[in-house]
Amino acid sequence: MNQQAIQEAANTIKELQKVQPKTGLILGSGLGVLADEITDAVTIPYGDIPHFPVSTVEGHKGQLVLGELHGVPVLAMQGRFHFYEGWELEDVTFPVRVMKELGIGKLIATNAAGGVDPALNPGDLMLIRDHINHAGANPLRGRNNPELGVRFPDMSEAYPSHLREEAKAAAAELGFTLREGVYVWNSGPSYETPAEVRMLQHLGGDAVGMSTVPEVIAARHAGMDAAGISCISNMAAGILDHPLSHEEVIETTQKVQKQFLALVREWVKRIEKGA
Repeated sequence: MNQQAIQEAANTIKELQKVQPKTGLILGSGLGVLADEITDAVTIPYGDIPHFPVSTVEGHKGQLVLGELHGVPVLAMQGRFHFYEGWELEDVTFPVRVMKELGIGKLIATNAAGGVDPALNPGDLMLIRDHINHAGANPLRGRNNPELGVRFPDMSEAYPSHLREEAKAAAAELGFTLREGVYVWNSGPSYETPAEVRMLQHLGGDAVGMSTVPEVIAARHAGMDAAGISCISNMAAGILDHPLSHEEVIETTQKVQKQFLALVREWVKRIEKGA
């Protein structure tokens, strides 16, 4: 990955930011509304940042929002980039590299996912305990730049327990129990077949989606702490007898926005106190 490109993008953002963000947020399909709660905000369209891709997916605004989320300096991505859009994984993970260059040490990635575990229900929030890279691709493929991270990064605790404990404490404070599970990354954009979902169940997956894993791998490579949360927007194919659609994904995430917003607000505050 080109270090100069990372620095050029970061320098553009630094010229506009009013606060020093400590936590980076990637907001998935239907979840970008969280950025609307950021105060004293500076909004930067992706197209105005050198070398940034531009999101093409419905429900992704395609802009950075920098400011304070209830007193905590944050940088939020309203919309992400996906492998299935045709971007190289270097492009998909470029914003994470820029976050690191900006001095951000913690990443919270959110997504909408299909429930693979039948015990999950649409509208549940699932804290990601671990992931399975089932897409046959890795953002670290190719020549390694030692300035960005080591050649063979350890992924034995991709989602550090201390961040997960803070999320569970935040949920308890709000009066609900946060489920934990394993997130499976598939390349998309087609949804899985019922046979593929049964396979993922045997592999130990609890939810499946088309994002998050590349960004977390890049964050861990860069030495950042990473955490993830999935909004279970629908049950994966074959679990319920009805067709899947992106419209259903957006509709479900809108229904749970209040709980999602409250959880992330409290989670970010707790992370800040524990820093």
